[in-house]
Amino acid sequence: MHSSIFFVRVKVLKAVFRVTLLSVSPSLEPKPYIRFKADVLIIMENEEIKENLVLSSIVDRSTNKPEIDSLVEGPVILIEKSSVYLDLAPFGIGIIYGREFINAKDVINNISLGDIIKAKIVETENEDGYTELSLKEARQALAWSEAEKAIKAKTILNLEVKDANKGGLILEWQGIQGFLPASQLKSDHYPRVLDSDKDKILKELKKLIGEHISVMIISTLPKEGKLIFSEKDNNPEEKKEILSKYNVGDNLDCTVAGIVDFGIFLKLEDGLEGLVHISELDWGLVEDPRNIFKVGDKIKAKVIEIKDGKISLSVKALKENPWKEFEGKLKKGDIIKGVVIKYNKHGALVSIKEGVAGLVHNSTFASEAKLREKLELGKNYNFQITLFEPKDQKMTLIHLE
Repeated sequence: MHSSIFFVRVKVLKAVFRVTLLSVSPSLEPKPYIRFKADVLIIMENEEIKENLVLSSIVDRSTNKPEIDSLVEGPVILIEKSSVYLDLAPFGIGIIYGREFINAKDVINNISLGDIIKAKIVETENEDGYTELSLKEARQALAWSEAEKAIKAKTILNLEVKDANKGGLILEWQGIQGFLPASQLKSDHYPRVLDSDKDKILKELKKLIGEHISVMIISTLPKEGKLIFSEKDNNPEEKKEILSKYNVGDNLDCTVAGIVDFGIFLKLEDGLEGLVHISELDWGLVEDPRNIFKVGDKIKAKVIEIKDGKISLSVKALKENPWKEFEGKLKKGDIIKGVVIKYNKHGALVSIKEGVAGLVHNSTFASEAKLREKLELGKNYNFQITLFEPKDQKMTLIHLE
């Protein structure tokens, strides 16, 4: 197919932009990179292909494009009713639209043409040739980075108490929800009830809703979208001395001090707590830790990591690993039966035994909706193993019709 190069001169208010469209058939209408409104002047000129321009385009295309989840920045070149366009030269044009536009409406309302903004790539190239961007995710990525800096600097934050539960207080910082365990409250805020009644503790904690308290971030959980706060100004040397008594591999007797969506906090001793992430509670699927544990429960846990002044614990590490049963018995290509136990953003989780589950990825179906239509929760189907690594508890599957 004979190719032509079209140059588009775009005048938006006082800004003039030049966009080069490559390999457009002269028999077809050229498809501009940007869909402009009627008040935007577009002048298109068909020019001869020149060798140096072709070589230049090859060099431009050889540049490694940013990948999904990368942060990029560029000037705003067009703002429409439901979309914003960024110049991501030399990689092309970025677009913020649809759900991402709605999620970032508060920021977009304050954006002007020519503003340099950061965004996160959610799709490297859509069907229209644009790089799809997210302002909300970019803000969150930057916020997590700022949170890590705040931990190292021991920055004091004055935050409003948004809510309370039986385990502690709910706070928010830069749009990220966080949890302040009751055990991390200073004595003047700690709920003192004679009989340790959980409802009375909650009643006292709710009195703090709406108040501002000074706290520090002590842990980040990006995968869960959560922060952990402390109101206590712990002495670093004192905490280091306390932690020195513990080692990875220790089995400890603990008390459940707090329960949240992403796990449980265990009290090891006065002034020291450790987190058991939801993935370390049991080998089987745990939907809600509150269905298994209660504040005040006495349980055993194993130390699996000590890092940055934090102790990570596991309850399932003290139980028999069900994956060991299949070592040497299952391999890639084997056909097995399994039951669909959960959907997530990646696909469907399929269990072949309590505690042993694999993922059927959305990409193995025409769409996520199609996967959920074909694979119903609670039903058994035939699957073929495409990856099996029992030592790392990893398994991927494809559905067999």
